[in-house]
Parts: sequence; C-alpha cells; structure tokens
Amino acid sequence: MKVLLVGNGARENAIAEAIVNSGAELYSFMSKKNPGISRLSKEYQLGNTCDPEAVSKWAKSKSVGIAIIGPEAPLEAGVSDALRKNGIDVSSPSKSAARLETDKAFTRSLMRKYKVPGAPIFKILETTQEVDDFIDSLNIDIVVKPAGLTGGKGVKIMGEHLRSHEDARIYAKEILRDGIGEIRKVILEEKLIGEEFTLQAFVSPDEILGMPMVQDHKRAYDGDIGPNTGGMGSYTGTGYILPFLKPEDYDFGLKVIRKAVKALKSETGETYVGPIYGQFIVTQNGPKLIEFNARFGDPETMNVLSLFEGNFVSAMKAMANGGLEDADIRFKEQATVCKYLVPEGYPDKPAKGEEIKVDEEAIAKIGAKVHYAAVEEKDGKIYTSSSRAIAVTGMADTIEEAERIAEKATRFVNGPVEHRKDIGTKDLIQKRIDHMRAIRE
Repeated sequence: MKVLLVGNGARENAIAEAIVNSGAELYSFMSKKNPGISRLSKEYQLGNTCDPEAVSKWAKSKSVGIAIIGPEAPLEAGVSDALRKNGIDVSSPSKSAARLETDKAFTRSLMRKYKVPGAPIFKILETTQEVDDFIDSLNIDIVVKPAGLTGGKGVKIMGEHLRSHEDARIYAKEILRDGIGEIRKVILEEKLIGEEFTLQAFVSPDEILGMPMVQDHKRAYDGDIGPNTGGMGSYTGTGYILPFLKPEDYDFGLKVIRKAVKALKSETGETYVGPIYGQFIVTQNGPKLIEFNARFGDPETMNVLSLFEGNFVSAMKAMANGGLEDADIRFKEQATVCKYLVPEGYPDKPAKGEEIKVDEEAIAKIGAKVHYAAVEEKDGKIYTSSSRAIAVTGMADTIEEAERIAEKATRFVNGPVEHRKDIGTKDLIQKRIDHMRAIRE
C-alpha cells in the first residue's frame, strides 16, 4: 500500500512513523525537508502543500492509494478534494467539512441550530456597530476570536491578553478592519474558567471512535504564564481519562463530536471523514466546547500515537471508507508526556536559522521518542525556524515517570533551544486536581 502524507511538522513525523510501522510505503509532500519524515519516506517532494493541483498531480504520478493531511491550511485550500477527484482515498475531511475548524462562526451557528450541547454564551458580529452594542450590554469577562484560521494565536482573553471591555472592543474592531483570519467576522464569547482537555477521534462515514484524553499547554513559560503558543507540550494519563477529570467528561466530549458531525451532514450534506478533535473545558457548569479542529492535534498526536499499537493504515482505510469497528485500533495502557523544545526567545523573538544537534540514539536508549517539527535540514545539518523545533515524548506506567523520561530526553537536544520544564510534573498535576476539585464543589 502506498500512502501519501501532506505536511512537515512533528505531528506529521509521528503520523509518518505510524504509517511505516503499519507496513506501508510512505510518500510525503512537504514544504520543507523534515529530517524525520524524509528518512521514513520511500520518496518525498518539496513544494507548496496548499497547492491542490501540485499535491494531487504528484500523488497520482506515484500511484498513491490513500492519503492523510496533517495541517489545517491544506484542508482549507482544498487539497483533500483535489486528491479525491484524482481517485485517491483520503482520510481527512473535505474543504467544506473542515469548516468545523476553519470557520468558527459557522460552527457556533451550527451548534445553536442543531442543539449541539457545550456551547458557551456567544455572539457573531460583522460590523463595528454590532461590536459596540454587544460589548455595551455585557457585564461578564469575554474572549475575542477571529472567525477564521490564525494558527492558534488569534484568540485573546480578558484578564490575560485584554485588560478590559475597551481592549476587547478595540481588538474585535481590528479583526473586522484587517480581516484577521481572512473571514471578516468576530466571535465574542463568555470567558470560561476550568480545566481544558483535548479529545481526538477517528471519524468514518459510519462510526466514531475516541482516543485517550490529552491536556495541552499553550502558555510559553513554566507556571502557565507568558504568551500563547501553538502548544509547548502535553500529557495523557494511564488509560483514557486524565487524573483530574471523570469518565462522564470524556463521554460528554464524544457526544458533542458525534452530534456536530451529524449536524454537519444535515446542514451541508457533507460526510465528515478523518481525525477530529474537540478542545473542551470542564467548568462549574459542566464541560464546554472551546473549538473543533479538523485534524490530529499538535502536540497531542505525539501522545496518542506513541501509545498506538494497532495498524494505522487500517484506521486510515476505515476512516475513508467505513468499518472503524473492525479496524485494528488499540492503545497501550500507559501515560505519556510530550515536551517541545523551541528556539530561544520563542514565540516573540525566536532565534532563527540556528543549528541544533539531536542525539536520537541516546533518546531512544532511555525509552523516549523524538519527532522533528518546524526545522529544516540542509547539507545534513538541522536548523531552527521561528516556530517549535523538536518534540520529545516519554512513555511509562505513570505520568510522573513519563515526565522524568521526557525531561531527560531534552538533554540530548543541543543548541539555542528552551522548553517548559513543568509539563507533566507531580506538582503541576496536583495543581490541576486541586483546581478541578474546587470547581466541582
């Protein structure tokens, strides 16, 4: 079986590993040469991953049978649609179905219309007058979101990025004026207080299967402070449930995903296929949906695929054509901790173009995995970009032990990089447990 992978981050490196471990031949289309993916690939092509014609033409020339798309931008560009038109099965949603991620206004409206649970108080606004009128009517803290894609960095929250309703007003008008996210709509939502979790799922035309819960850490620095990032690291508990959450939180998340996929079909006629994840937050009033993403998460993919024991290509085929219940999908009963090493100064003033050295053999020897992210390989050397560089993941019977393995693995990445040392530590987990206990009381 020849399998196409589109994308070149750490998420895609983890997917590439799962594909090859399933016995398939990997063909990769990347914007830059990822050293981990290129070594795993039978062949690879460098080009514009958001060019549907270029991707589908190359895939067809290699007689690829099935494809999966890692990042969100190629989905919005219509790459999955072009591949299907060329007779290639795709384990990722169409451009229209991916609107669950690429158009937040569409998704919130869909949830309201079809009574999908978990939506916070929200308002979709298209004019500055609407912004003024709505903000003037509020007496709660709010979140300001561009309706379109912003690489996970367009959301601003009162009390964190915004000091007041006036700051929220200014930012909301900036979104409308400058077209931030390329959709000239802004969403204002109530600020939710609680503990977040990611729930990823395999989605086929006839079934949805959930994966273990993950908690991501967006803030740049230890102690959950600093600017938002694409994600500094993440962890899973032993099994499917995080230690500070409950099985009913997981069940609620899966229920929301099922109802949203069904609502999408009713509204547009589109059948969602491929991975999906919901970003949820458990509040005093129960779980709420922050947003959907029409793909695997990053860094959450490194957690769940480090635990994956089945045949990933079997899961891909089932997502594309049905039969998830019969696919070989299994996860180890272990915990994982993933930590991202990022260029010094990230995210505001990252050290770009700096050489880093990775001792993969030493990392493997201690039982950890390494996946390459936004780096570029030139003449056998690896250089940083302005984004996350290397992900290391520890696996063990407890989160505490997995964290120790991941932290030890960071020592074998040398160069001007830094990371959050607190992700997965005993103190951080206890902080989450205490916070959740206080919220539920």
